[in-house]
Amino acid sequence: MKKKDEQIQFEQDLVSDVKNDFAKRQAERKNYERQWQLNMNFVMGNQYCVLNDFNELENYGKQYFWQEREIYNHIATIIENRIAKLCKIRPTLNVAPSSGSEKDIGTAKISRKILNTLEHNLRLSEKIAQATNWSEICGTSFYKIVWNSEIGSIVGLDYDGKCIRDGEVDISVCSPFEIYPDNNMADGIDSLESIIHAKPYKVSQIERIWNVRVEPEDIDVLTLNNQSLAGGLGYTASVSKVISEKAKDSAIVIERYEAPSSKYPNGRVVIVAGNKLLGVQELPYKNKTDGERGFPFVRQCSIAQVGNFWGNSIVERLIPIQRSYNAIKNRKHEFLNRIALGILTVEDGSVDVDNLEDEGLSPGKVLVYRQGSTPPTIMQTNQMPSAFEKEEENLLSEFVQVSGINDANLTSTISSANISGVALEIMVEQENERLSATADQVKYAVVEIGKQILRLYKQFASQKRLGKIEDNNGHIELFYWNSSDISSDDVVLDTTNEIGETLVQKRNMIFELLKAGLLQDENGKLDSAMKKKTLEMIGFGTWQDVNDLTELHNKRAGKENLDFLKGQTDDVLEIDDHKVHINSHTAFLLSQDILNSENGKQIAQNIMEHIEKHKKFLSGGEANE
Repeated sequence: MKKKDEQIQFEQDLVSDVKNDFAKRQAERKNYERQWQLNMNFVMGNQYCVLNDFNELENYGKQYFWQEREIYNHIATIIENRIAKLCKIRPTLNVAPSSGSEKDIGTAKISRKILNTLEHNLRLSEKIAQATNWSEICGTSFYKIVWNSEIGSIVGLDYDGKCIRDGEVDISVCSPFEIYPDNNMADGIDSLESIIHAKPYKVSQIERIWNVRVEPEDIDVLTLNNQSLAGGLGYTASVSKVISEKAKDSAIVIERYEAPSSKYPNGRVVIVAGNKLLGVQELPYKNKTDGERGFPFVRQCSIAQVGNFWGNSIVERLIPIQRSYNAIKNRKHEFLNRIALGILTVEDGSVDVDNLEDEGLSPGKVLVYRQGSTPPTIMQTNQMPSAFEKEEENLLSEFVQVSGINDANLTSTISSANISGVALEIMVEQENERLSATADQVKYAVVEIGKQILRLYKQFASQKRLGKIEDNNGHIELFYWNSSDISSDDVVLDTTNEIGETLVQKRNMIFELLKAGLLQDENGKLDSAMKKKTLEMIGFGTWQDVNDLTELHNKRAGKENLDFLKGQTDDVLEIDDHKVHINSHTAFLLSQDILNSENGKQIAQNIMEHIEKHKKFLSGGEANE
C-alpha cells in the first residue's frame, strides 16, 4: 500500500513538474508566437491588424465612413513565388560507403534504395512542401521522425486476433506552434537539454492511443474566420483572418523529451495530458551518431538567425512596406473619388442639404436653390500629385530589394524599360543567390531526415523486408534487406542548384558536353550505359531501356557474386556478356572482405575458375566442359 501511495505521489509530482515547465515555456515563447500570427494574417490578407502594447493581436477599423481600406497583397505573391522556387528542390539522397570494400559499397547501395523507397512511401516531397510553407511564413518548421509499429506489412496475428505489423518509419510535419525548447537562444536542437512537443488531441483519441481517460480542457487553437475589415466608399469587403478559438472535447498532450544526462544516461520522455501521466520511458530511438539516443526532431529555417533557436521570415521585413503600399494606394483612390464625385460648395440656407446628401447630384436632377443666393458650385480639384506615383514606384522597388523576387508583375521597371537578355539573366542569378541560403536550409533538413531514417531501420528492422523502388521510367525493382544491410548512415546529397536550372538549360548543358567529347570513351563512342544515362538526363530514358542488355547482365553478374558467398557456382551461359561478367566478378574478387571471410580462399578459387570460363567463351572455346 505504501509503495502504491509513493507511486501515485511520484506521478502527481511529475505531472505537476511537466505542466509548470510547459506554462513557463509558453510565456517565454509568447512574443515569437504573436509575430507568427501577425505574419499569417498578412499573408492571408488581414493587413489592418497590429500588436498592441500588451503584445496582443488586434484589428483597427475605419476612421471615416469614406475611407478606402482595400488590401493590395504583394506579400502573398512573393511568398508563393518563393515557395514555388523552393519546391523545385528534389534532393536525391545518397549514402557514402563506410569503406572502399565491395561489401560496404553494396550495403551503401541498399541504403540508398531504402531512402528512395521511403521517399515515395512517405510522400517526402509533399511533406517538404508542407514544412516549407510553415518556415516561409513563420520562419521555422519541424519534422518529427518516429517508428510506428502500427503500420507496415502484416507479419502475423496476436492472441486476440489483431494484426501484428513489422512497423515503418513515420514522418510528420510540426508547426512552430507545437514546439517549445528549453532555451530560445539555442543554436539548434542538439544544443537543447529538453524540448516539448505539445499537440491537442480528442479525448477519445487519447484513450485509444494511451488507454487513459482524461477530462476535456479549454485549448486555444488557430482557425480561419471571415470578417468585414476592408472596403471603401459605399461598399465593404471581407478578408480571412487567423483567430484563436477554444477546441471542444479535447486535451493537450505534452511530450517532454530530455537529453541523456548523468541521472538519465539514455534520456527520458514524459507524456502528460490533463492531470494524468500517460507514460514515462527512456528516449526510444538511437537516431544520433554512434548509436546515441536523441530527440526525434529536425528543424528547418527560412532565414537562420545567429544566437536564436527560431528562424526569421521574409514576411516580417515586408510588413512595413506592405502597410505603406496599402496606404498610398488607398489615398490615391480617395483622391480619385473626390475628382469623380466632386465636392459641392453651397451657401448656407440656399439649398436642401439633406436632399443633396441623400441623393447627390444625379444626372438630370433639378436643383432648387434660394433666390438671390449664390448657386451651388463644384469645388475645383487639383491634379493627382506626382509624389503619389513616385512613392508607389519606390515601394514596389523596395518589395523587390527586400524579398529578392524580381517578378515582372511586381515591378514596372522590367515591363516598361528596354532590358537586354544579359541583364535579365543577371537579375535571375541574383534572385537565385538570395534564395540559395533558404534552399540550403531545406537540404540540411532533408539530409538529417535521411540519417534518422536509416538509423531507425538499423535499430528496428531486424526481419527481412521486401523493398520496391520505381525509377523515372516506371520500372519496378524489388530487393530484400534488413538492418544488417545498413552499415553506413553517412547521407549525402546528389543534387545541384535546381532553383535556377530548367529542363532546357539542363539539356543544353548535356549537348555541350557531348559536343566537347567529355562523355565518350577513348574511341570517341558512347557506350551503352552512358547512352542510357544521357537519354535519362534529357528526359527520354525509356527509348534506351528497350535494348538495355548491359544493365541486365550486370544484375545477373551481381546475383552470381552473391551466390559465390553462399558456396554456389553458376554455369556460364553462352548468351552472357562475358566482358561485363568478367569486370563484375573481378571487382567483387578484389574486395578485401572475400579473403577475410569464412572459406574465403575457396570462394576466391571458385570466382577465378568462373572467370576463366568466361575467358574461354571469349576465345571461342567451350567453358562448361
